Amino acid sequence: MSPLPQRVRSLVPERVRDDPRLRALAVGAGVIPPRPMHSAGEAALLERLAVGRRRVVELGVYEGSSAVVLCQILGPDADLHLVDPFGHHPDALRAGWAATESATRRVVARAARKDGPRVVWHVAFSADVARAWDGGPVDLVFVDGDHSETGVRSDWELWNPLVAPGGVMLFHDARLGRPSGVGLPGPTAVVDASVRGAADWEVIDEVDAAVAVRRRG
Repeated sequence: MSPLPQRVRSLVPERVRDDPRLRALAVGAGVIPPRPMHSAGEAALLERLAVGRRRVVELGVYEGSSAVVLCQILGPDADLHLVDPFGHHPDALRAGWAATESATRRVVARAARKDGPRVVWHVAFSADVARAWDGGPVDLVFVDGDHSETGVRSDWELWNPLVAPGGVMLFHDARLGRPSGVGLPGPTAVVDASVRGAADWEVIDEVDAAVAVRRRG
């Protein structure tokens, strides 16, 4: 099923568009696309970082818009680990927003073409997944889940040791107050205080709200 044209979707009242149950039905069926959570520049950066990666982790999936981007880039020899507890989480999404696991799974399944990556779901909090991780060194971690300072710091501290040399972590909403930047206080505080200048890590790109750092070596 093709999504409804934007001009038709724009006629729907906001309270209806944002209703989690109605969105789950429409997104899952393909009537509307997943809500984009990144700018065009951020999507292009994610694409560049994902090229040739073999083991990718996304923290915070919501309706699957960035997972769709990753499915389009990663090849059949890659594993894409999607981590999200789903439901209402005030530090991850705007008030009233929520995603439904079954609907997001259908979005990703449509995007995961036959020659795309193997998709591995972790319906859990990112800290719990990191502590139990036995999947080997990770090539790319996209941090876009809990946006509180505590949550982002936990993601940085627990996931950065799991990244392989030459691997990358990409932080979203982490450029508040930077030139041409946008973001939120939590991710920005962690990236500025703990990620920029961290031993064995270097900033390799910044676009809009996104900051990409690479593990040296």
